[in-house]
Amino acid sequence: MSLSRREFLEMLAVAGAAGFGLSACDSSSNKTNPKQPGDLYEVPPFGNVTLLHFTDCHAQLLPIYFREPNINIGVGKAKGKPPHLVGEALLKHFNIKPGSIEAHAFTYLDFAEAARKYGKVGGFAHMATLVKNLRNQRAGRSLLLDSGDTWQGSATALWTKGQDMIDAQKLLGVEIMTAHWEFTYGAERVKEVVETDFKGKIEFVAQNVSDATWGDRIFKPYTIRQINGVAVGVIGQAFPYTPIANPRYMFPDWSFGINDDTMQKMVDEVRSKGAQVVAVLSHNGMDVDLKMASRVRGIDVILGGHTHDAVPAPSIVSNAGGKTLVINSGSNGKFLSVLDLDVKNGKVSDFRYKLLPIFSNLIPADKEMAAYIEKVRAPYKRKLEEKLAVTEGLLYRRGNFNGTFDQLIVEAMLKVHGADIAFSPGFRWGTSLLPGDTITMEHLMDQTAITYGTATLNEISGEQIKVILEDIADNLYHPDPYYQQGGDMVRVGGLTYTLNINQSHGKRISDMRVNDKPLNPNKKYKVAGWASVQPQPAGKKQIWDIVAEYLRDQKTVKIDKPYVPKLVGAAGNPGFAP
Repeated sequence: MSLSRREFLEMLAVAGAAGFGLSACDSSSNKTNPKQPGDLYEVPPFGNVTLLHFTDCHAQLLPIYFREPNINIGVGKAKGKPPHLVGEALLKHFNIKPGSIEAHAFTYLDFAEAARKYGKVGGFAHMATLVKNLRNQRAGRSLLLDSGDTWQGSATALWTKGQDMIDAQKLLGVEIMTAHWEFTYGAERVKEVVETDFKGKIEFVAQNVSDATWGDRIFKPYTIRQINGVAVGVIGQAFPYTPIANPRYMFPDWSFGINDDTMQKMVDEVRSKGAQVVAVLSHNGMDVDLKMASRVRGIDVILGGHTHDAVPAPSIVSNAGGKTLVINSGSNGKFLSVLDLDVKNGKVSDFRYKLLPIFSNLIPADKEMAAYIEKVRAPYKRKLEEKLAVTEGLLYRRGNFNGTFDQLIVEAMLKVHGADIAFSPGFRWGTSLLPGDTITMEHLMDQTAITYGTATLNEISGEQIKVILEDIADNLYHPDPYYQQGGDMVRVGGLTYTLNINQSHGKRISDMRVNDKPLNPNKKYKVAGWASVQPQPAGKKQIWDIVAEYLRDQKTVKIDKPYVPKLVGAAGNPGFAP
């Protein structure tokens, strides 16, 4: 479905008359100016090249609710800077009007009330309409880029080995992508998709994935496209810590890494081949992107993902070769970046940028994409719609330490396993549910659908537990972004602790207690967990089976506030709003 510009704006005007009160953000001044209702999606063409970008949709084909974090703490040089701003601090920094539709899109503030007012976000059918209309306005001068985490995050993606999303990408018109969670389907599956499904349609680029023995690249490092007479180079940067954050056995012969020196060579190479614009399509995480932008010269823009940061305006980073824009485009299909570039005399002379929230109530569904989604989900409909329980409170995931859905998962593990302690990984994907919503199997799978979801129960010493927490805290709060891996802190049940965010490795965690008794370093505790990166033990239940069993028994659940450890050094940090 492709609307004319007039039809598109008329439709938005009707939505505005219904009380949506839209506004638009001018990224060149970081100011939000109240305008007419249609202006949220009024993005006049500028310059001669447009990069459209999304990332981390985590296989969400349908509109969803998704709450942004209230804890996203920056340390060291990152303190108080995007993306480490939440709530009112974020609104103030970007001059976004409190209570506006944009305030709802970019923050957690009054989430449940605002979500009922503005409705769900994302959905590939609604994104498809927006993409088609933006491309029609910019005929022959745009590229649609995807930074990855596209094939994973839903039940249907897991059950089809990502095929539902692969076909959706092609239908949407994605032209170039890089990856992270895609690799957890295994090396052979990824290569199969790249060599067959994507052949002649989507280019898969990753300059930092090589054969671990010989050093040969597994994928194309970059591509150069002629866009409206301008040579645009796009270099791929897959998630550099994939073998650490995910099971190594799934891609045993591949090497990953940040590889700044090689990235510089790739930039120089595409420049030598005539590229007038150089874009890095990244899955580094925004803090790593910002550091890379300061170290590698000649990159015009890094379009990034992994840390799910929805940042209303680019960060402009100075380096030895000039300046680089760093953009992160949120997650879960909730946002689409529109970067218009004015390229003159062989280089970028100016730009305009908007990060557009995709409100499904405001954008009609594309009929072709909607029909595809209905067809691909049909075989699984009954299983997806199984009603497990009702939530009395808001369920969400996202935040450095916990979310209410994470809390639900650890409580289920404690109960079903009879464990002393429960650990759940600090994943940043997972949809939100409003108070009174029914928790379906699909909602549960939105939090847990991975290829290594086996639930485990092990005996671990108190000393080992301390080491585990210290290692994960260092990953999150190491002052050098190149030592961070982009996840959040492990979620805990049955255990409390204090964390000093400004201390060094091995000294951050203290006052650890189990059932209000000090953790004994020499005692063995029964610890429930899931998503181990070690080979999965046979005969064990999957985590979704454990939580489903708990929910069916509970019938209703209410988690008012998730557990957050006592934090030292976080007071006054604009990334912390407890």
